[in-house]
Amino acid sequence: MVFNSLTFLIFIVLFFPLYFGTKGRMRLWVCLIASYIFYGWWDWRFLSLIVFSTAMDWWFGLWLSYGNAPEETRARCENGSPVLRFFGKITEIAARLNLSRKAILVFSMAMNLGFLGFFKYFNFFADNFAALVRSFGLTPSWTTLNIILPVGISFYTFQSMSYTIDVYRRQIRWEPSLLRFAAFIALFPQLVAGPIVRAADFLHQMQEDKKFSWANFNSGLGRVLWGFFKKVAIADSIALFVDQVFEAPNAFGSMHLLIGVVFYSFQIYCDFSGYSDIAIGLARMMGYHFPENFRTPYFSKSFSEFWTRWHVSLSSWLRDYLYIPLGGNRHGRWDTYKNNMLTMLLGGLWHGANWAFVFWGFLHGLYLILQRMMAPVWRRFVRLIRLPKLAGDAVEMATVYSLTLLAWIFFRSGSIGLAGGDSFATAGKVIGGIASLEGFAFGAVVNKFQVVKGVLLIAILLAVEVTNIRFRWNELQTQNPVWRLAAFAGLLWLIAFFGTFGANAFIYFQF
Repeated sequence: MVFNSLTFLIFIVLFFPLYFGTKGRMRLWVCLIASYIFYGWWDWRFLSLIVFSTAMDWWFGLWLSYGNAPEETRARCENGSPVLRFFGKITEIAARLNLSRKAILVFSMAMNLGFLGFFKYFNFFADNFAALVRSFGLTPSWTTLNIILPVGISFYTFQSMSYTIDVYRRQIRWEPSLLRFAAFIALFPQLVAGPIVRAADFLHQMQEDKKFSWANFNSGLGRVLWGFFKKVAIADSIALFVDQVFEAPNAFGSMHLLIGVVFYSFQIYCDFSGYSDIAIGLARMMGYHFPENFRTPYFSKSFSEFWTRWHVSLSSWLRDYLYIPLGGNRHGRWDTYKNNMLTMLLGGLWHGANWAFVFWGFLHGLYLILQRMMAPVWRRFVRLIRLPKLAGDAVEMATVYSLTLLAWIFFRSGSIGLAGGDSFATAGKVIGGIASLEGFAFGAVVNKFQVVKGVLLIAILLAVEVTNIRFRWNELQTQNPVWRLAAFAGLLWLIAFFGTFGANAFIYFQF
């Protein structure tokens, strides 16, 4: 089920009365069942995977807690629900293995990454292994399995892994209620495309029933409408132009290709941040707080700043659970470079089983390394020529955005690779076509109306994002009924007038 569909509209109209009309365990059951219906709408068979993954990680948290405080945990299990007593008995049996807490954590991560690797990367590695064998003159009779990627597996796997790791680190206590934990993992607003919500930030919010609040409802609805505008009006409107560029790059001139790449940078931003806005808004209407996932990333003046603004829940997850455990920047310059590169390579691979995504991660790792190397030189140059701060900021933002555009070419081509195409060949044609400067004039651009429409919509987006720094539009519409009515009416008009309505799936569903 996708947010931009009539089915979801009916779903949400039925959900909210049930949600606010129930309390306690019944409300948790409403959240869980509704979320499973939402998720199972794509393919009900995938429900078994998320149910098993949820129960497994909840039990690993129990086992880790048992290793830390066995008497307290045993007493909690014996006095708990039948489910808790059952898992408590299993944990007592498992405890006889005398595994250390670190071994339990490793077992947990191996299980999670094993599921993720099998469903997401089996065909990728099998195909590459077969290609390697063929390079030695052999002809392997290797047939890969027809494995369908479960929607959202990357997101809910990382979410449940963070719970187990935080319990291991003793940063949070284990959650005694399997129902509450299951509702947390499967909560439908963020289930299939984030933001990645951590147990430490959210489980405590589910400890008490949230009362209906008009302030939350208005604020959340405004965020939802803004998300729909970004997705339906901007991302889906320029998607056709972008698709034409990457499907047949040889058919267009340099200017057309460059506009297509720029449009893609805004398509993926509006598509993904639009989903996050809708998820955050729905959660706010329910009384919950989700972390921000995007903070105007294209205004970044460095790549380290970019990764504090783009897909924040993933970049912070990789920082806290990969980069820092690897050593971060604590062991010298070269170790820092290595950790930056390894983190970004794995971040690229997280996005999809294709070498173009890995290369996208490599480019961003390289950018972070070059930034560390060149930052002192740039600062000395700015002081030497006395470059005004505004001009310096503009140069830095233009540099970061331009290099990000280059990386986006490979990222978009990776999606072609997922569909069976040649990712690097497509990326090479796009880059070569732009660099040739053949047809580098607006007169050579095909579908000028689509370009004008796209530029207008992007201008509206940037105008709102720039002025939001000062005026904080969402807060203003919450406080002022007149402004709220005008904002809602304006967004609905923009969506109706510019929107492309075809229930187009969000880009990050494939990851």
